[in-house]
Amino acid sequence: MLFRKKIQRACEYCIYGTKADEDTILCTRKGMKHPEDQCRRFKYDPTKRIPGKPKALDFSKYDEQDFSL
Repeated sequence: MLFRKKIQRACEYCIYGTKADEDTILCTRKGMKHPEDQCRRFKYDPTKRIPGKPKALDFSKYDEQDFSL
């Protein structure tokens, strides 16, 4: 969920953090940080969170008759 009340605090989701490279976040308040780090200035930015991929649908339990009219 993107807009949960209890979000995991991490620099990679903070409005003050900008991704410098894969392992580093550049914070305007604290400088260079790891993406999993956190601080008390954390403010959640939902546009930085990438949701996980949905599960693939399993059509094996259906047969040909289920798809015909």
